[in-house]
Amino acid sequence: MGVGMRAWMRCVARRMRGDSGMTTSEYAVGTIAACGFAAVLYKVVTSEAVSSALQSLVGRALDVQF
Repeated sequence: MGVGMRAWMRCVARRMRGDSGMTTSEYAVGTIAACGFAAVLYKVVTSEAVSSALQSLVGRALDVQF
């Protein structure tokens, strides 16, 4: 194995040993963002326009002739 290859493998191994993962504050921010996204998605899905579109789509799917 060449010297350059060994140096590259050492560099990769050193990077993989680093601290990976989220800290508590990152989890908190991620949780808040996920909750906000879920609230917006819930409002969109339960809106009258989306509800009627879904009902229409399901109705057309059930009326398909085989």
